[in-house]
Amino acid sequence: MRCEMNNFVITIARGFGSGGKQIALEIGKKLGIPCYEREILDMASDRSGLNRTLFEQTDERLRGSIFSKRLKGIPTITVASPEEKAFESDINLFNLQAQIIRSLALSESCIIVGKCADHILDYFDNVFRIYIDAPRDACVKSIVSKMGVTEAEANRLIKKTDKYRADYYRYYTGKDWTNPTNYDLFVNSDKVGRTRCADVIIQYVKYQMECRGKKIENCNDKNETKES
Repeated sequence: MRCEMNNFVITIARGFGSGGKQIALEIGKKLGIPCYEREILDMASDRSGLNRTLFEQTDERLRGSIFSKRLKGIPTITVASPEEKAFESDINLFNLQAQIIRSLALSESCIIVGKCADHILDYFDNVFRIYIDAPRDACVKSIVSKMGVTEAEANRLIKKTDKYRADYYRYYTGKDWTNPTNYDLFVNSDKVGRTRCADVIIQYVKYQMECRGKKIENCNDKNETKES
């Protein structure tokens, strides 16, 4: 059963070093809508009363190998109560964040970066699933510039980060993180250009919404109208 809503959500999955977060923020700025990534950790911590550090430790990564996780069984979608032993488990921390993501999708137009949001919102209307990546050399160059590390260290960080994101996604969704069929739009940020990526994604979302008989109103335009 699909969940109908009038607003829209853009989910962004991204390879490390591809500029996905930067592009997501640019989309949010141009459309005048919020962009959520690590903010979801704060919300889940506030709602549950659990220390934020627990959410940081499992932020798009598994504590332990995916094999050992599988031995413990398939993830459930039920949020455990504070009295239960499983309340601080990885699965429950994921479910608490999933609860936040669904609440955001129902309440406002927004952008959600990572967190398996494309899968969590699988049955929601007006969700546009984007994957952003770039060739390894472009990602390495970006990481070297941004973090001030060597090319060797940048390569190590990209391999490590993309692996734990892929393992996390596979564990909670049963799908391959980089499979293009999981997404509506697969963007090469090096070919398109990071600034242009935001425009391409916005145009795609606007076109799809218009095909559904809906129009995206720029929140920045609304605010300017109110102030004038």
